[in-house]
Amino acid sequence: MLTHKSNTFFLLAVLFLLSILSFYIEIKGYYFVLIFFFWLLIAVAGSGLIRMNYHLKAHSRSFSSDRKIAITFDDGPTEITPEVLDVLKKNNVKATFFCIGNQIEKHPEIFDRIIAEGHVIGNHSFTHSKNIGFFSKKKMLEEISQTDISITKFLGKKPRYYRPPFGVTNPNIAKALKETKHFVIGWNVRSLDTKIKTEQKILKRIKSRISPGSIILLHDTSLKSLRVLEQLLVFLQENNYEAVTVEQLLEIPAYEN
Repeated sequence: MLTHKSNTFFLLAVLFLLSILSFYIEIKGYYFVLIFFFWLLIAVAGSGLIRMNYHLKAHSRSFSSDRKIAITFDDGPTEITPEVLDVLKKNNVKATFFCIGNQIEKHPEIFDRIIAEGHVIGNHSFTHSKNIGFFSKKKMLEEISQTDISITKFLGKKPRYYRPPFGVTNPNIAKALKETKHFVIGWNVRSLDTKIKTEQKILKRIKSRISPGSIILLHDTSLKSLRVLEQLLVFLQENNYEAVTVEQLLEIPAYEN
């Protein structure tokens, strides 16, 4: 498995070898640049694609052949969340919500309802800052611990799941999570429901990627995503899929005892 450590070791080893060879044969400078560019390309891809497990191990799907999938929601709770909960309740489906700490503080009654209706809760940072990829380890620890405190205040127990905002990882995030001992939960079906404009295109994208063991990423932030959820649940039923929580799918405990 290609990791940041092995990628960097490869870079340094090749640069060292080229440096030694340069004493005996002419090595063009652009070879050094190309090697560094190749390293950088892999590092950028690994930081943005959580399934690569480049900086840390992320659980992005189950490899069981059972026709079970997990629907997950990021960025809530919001004003849309109650309608999402209504749809889930109507269809007797439990989901997993990766919640933002400051959103919990804004909508405590909605968050309380998520818990009361038996859905699983995960940590999704406190601010979901666009600059979170540049935060220090200390700042990341604050983001994670603040959200854990907010969740525990309502839930009565500490969450063990963490999902990085935007799916971005880096050495500082990895170090922070190693210290907090959270399980990192990714996905293998990204709906792009915050980017794609029409619900039909979003649904088509999900349908083309779903398979037994999939973890689907949605957001409880728009009516568009709500309508996608309604149609997705019909599709799952028609195709004999069972929607379960991430905890049930991966058999990894969601909370500390």
